[in-house]
Amino acid sequence: MTVWDEVVGQDAAVATLQHAASTPQAMTHAWLFTGPPGSGRSVAARAFAAALECERPAGGAAAGVEGGAESAAGIAAPGCGQCQQCRMVMAGTHPAVTLVATDKAIISIDEVRGLIASAARTPSSGRYRIIVVEDADRMVEKTTNVLLKSIEEPPAHTVWILCAPTAGDVLPTIRSRCRPVVLRVPAPQAVADLIVRRDGVDAAVALAAAQAAQSHVGLARRLARDPDARRRRADILALPLQVRGVGDAVIAADRLVSIAKKESESATVERDTEEKAQLLRALGVEPGASVPPRLRSQVKNLEDDQKRRATRRQRDMLDRAMLDLLSLYRDVLLIQMGAGANHPIDLVNGADPTLDRHIRALAAATTPQSTLERMDAIGQARQRVQQNVPPLLACEAMMVALR
Repeated sequence: MTVWDEVVGQDAAVATLQHAASTPQAMTHAWLFTGPPGSGRSVAARAFAAALECERPAGGAAAGVEGGAESAAGIAAPGCGQCQQCRMVMAGTHPAVTLVATDKAIISIDEVRGLIASAARTPSSGRYRIIVVEDADRMVEKTTNVLLKSIEEPPAHTVWILCAPTAGDVLPTIRSRCRPVVLRVPAPQAVADLIVRRDGVDAAVALAAAQAAQSHVGLARRLARDPDARRRRADILALPLQVRGVGDAVIAADRLVSIAKKESESATVERDTEEKAQLLRALGVEPGASVPPRLRSQVKNLEDDQKRRATRRQRDMLDRAMLDLLSLYRDVLLIQMGAGANHPIDLVNGADPTLDRHIRALAAATTPQSTLERMDAIGQARQRVQQNVPPLLACEAMMVALR
C-alpha cells in the first residue's frame, strides 16, 4: 500500500509527481493542482507531500520497508506509505506539512499571513516545509496578492501546493509562478474499484454509486456506504417528475432546500460538537461547566466560524443536488439524441430500474429543445445561489421551469 494507491485514474499526473519527488533537478517550489470536483486534487496533493517527505531515498527503499511505489520507469519511487514520514503526512500530523482546507466561503487574509509565517520556518522534521492549500480558489484577489511574494521567492526548503478546480480560478500572477498538474475525471470503474478495496462495499453497489456521483470520489464513497444518502438522492431526482403546476413547483423547491439542509447538518453537527469539546478541553473547562467570561470570546469565535461553514456547506449541498438534477436531464437528452442506438451507453442514473423507466418516459414525452431549456434553468439557478440569491427563491424559479 503506497500513498499513490488512492490517486485514482491519474497515471500521467502520478508519473510527473513521482519523477519530481525522486529527481531534485525536476523539483520546483510551487505547484498548482487543477481538476474538476471529485477528481482527487487534495488526495494527489497530500500524496505528493508524503512522497517529498518520504524516508525512501530516490531509486531505493526506506530503511526497514519492503516493496513500495513504482515509478513509470519501474524504479522504486518515494511515497512508500509505510515509513514514519509518509504515515504522518497522510494522517495530517506531520509537523512540517501544513494542510489548509476550508468549509468557509473564503480563506481570510489573516489565515494566509499565518501560512506565510509558517513557510518561512525551517522544517524540524523532514526535507521540506510544505504548505498545501486545498481551496486556493477561495482566496479573494487582495488575499492572493499577499501570498504572491512568498510564492515568487520562497525559502529554499519551502514547497507550496495550491489546489483549484481550474487554472482560471487562480490569479494569473500566481499560476504563472506555479508548475501545473492537471487531473482528469477518473473512470467510474476505477472509482468503484477503490471503494471496494477501501470500504469492502459490494462491487455492484460501488459501481452504481460511482456512476451516480459522476466519478466524484468522495461523493461516490458516501453514496456507496450510506443508504440514507442514496435515498435522499433518489428523492431529489423524483422532485421534477412530480411537478405539474406552480403549486407543485413551490412545494418541490421547499423540499429540495430542506434535503440540502439536512444533508449539510448530517455532515457537520458531529464535527462541530467535537470541535467545541476539544476547544473547551484545551481551555481547561470541565464538561458541563459554564465558560468563564474571559474565555467566552474564543468560544464565540469558533461558533461564528462554524456558522459560516454551515452556510457554505448548505450551499455546496444544494449545488450538488442541482448537479444531480442536471445528470437526470443529461440522461434524457442522450436518449432523445439517439445515443446508444449502435453502441450501449452508460446512463448516470441507469442503475436504478425505476429511475431508468422515468428517464425513458420523459425522453419520449418531451423534445431535445425542452430538455436543453430545463438544463439551462438548472444552470441559471446554480448561478443565482452563488450570487447570494435566497436559495428557496432560486429553486422555486427553477422548478417552475422544470414542470
